Amino acid sequence: MDINLIKELILTLPILFFSVILHECGHGIVAYKYGDPTAKMLGRITLNPIPHIDIFGTIILPVIMAITTGGKAVFGWAKPVPVNPFNLRHPKRDMIWVSLGGLAANILLACIGIVVLVILSRLPMMIGENQVVDVLARIFAYLFFINVLLATFNFIPIPPLDGSRIVMGLLPTPLSQKYARLEPFGIIIVFALLYLGVFDIVFKVVLHIVMLIFPVLF
Repeated sequence: MDINLIKELILTLPILFFSVILHECGHGIVAYKYGDPTAKMLGRITLNPIPHIDIFGTIILPVIMAITTGGKAVFGWAKPVPVNPFNLRHPKRDMIWVSLGGLAANILLACIGIVVLVILSRLPMMIGENQVVDVLARIFAYLFFINVLLATFNFIPIPPLDGSRIVMGLLPTPLSQKYARLEPFGIIIVFALLYLGVFDIVFKVVLHIVMLIFPVLF
């Protein structure tokens, strides 16, 4: 295996695992705040990766994608945190906030990434070229990009992605129920759109916007 690819895997996969785990914790924390203790009782509001591991989504798929794309495209997910909407004080409305909790976790990590990158970008001017600074810059660049992409992907309104939960919460109940019937086919739709390159277009648009807002990254 290419040594450069191994280096990329060492950097990207732990960041991806941590990011998807925090995404799920975000759902669990908000659900608990709004009255559903299911995730907390099952020990899912934790940074311990073991309860969150989905064999295919957390291990097999990210490794396959990292190897086949040379580390340039890595995608995966953690085992979904269980949420019982009937425990929520206002199930329809509160599920919107639960969905946003996962997205907020990724946006928070992306913000941490960009803040640290801005700081690191100033260091070479003060201390000269430094290999440790370079490695840290790559780590936080990956933290930023991975979480921007995770937030973008999960915001897409295809069941069971978070964007669909938000749409269901906003739609009138009859339309929401009809929309929810797409969920058994959602993962098929997601992979079809991935195969057709639709998500690539969405991600490129988002990254282009990021490039305009944060030129320090490029």
